[in-house]
Amino acid sequence: MNISSINSLASHLTGATQTAQPVQPQSEEQKALLRAVKTVNAAQLFGQNNEITFIIDRALKIAVVRVVNKNTGEVVEQIPTEQVLKMAEENNQR
Repeated sequence: MNISSINSLASHLTGATQTAQPVQPQSEEQKALLRAVKTVNAAQLFGQNNEITFIIDRALKIAVVRVVNKNTGEVVEQIPTEQVLKMAEENNQR
């Protein structure tokens, strides 16, 4: 799967103004992404206690990827960072 597929996926999603909600599979593209995330998590590429999650920030309509500790729910790493998301949201409000 290439980046343009993810960008295309993000541009097709619309909804409530809530932020950081899990994506519910609707299209074949979304289902393929979900399968890819499950495969990465099964391979434990981010460690035994971590898993990758993929969400769409509803306010900005952009993809957010997080590495989350499965035991604590703590976000270990996020792309883009919260700081970048806040800056983007502030720019959107202008």
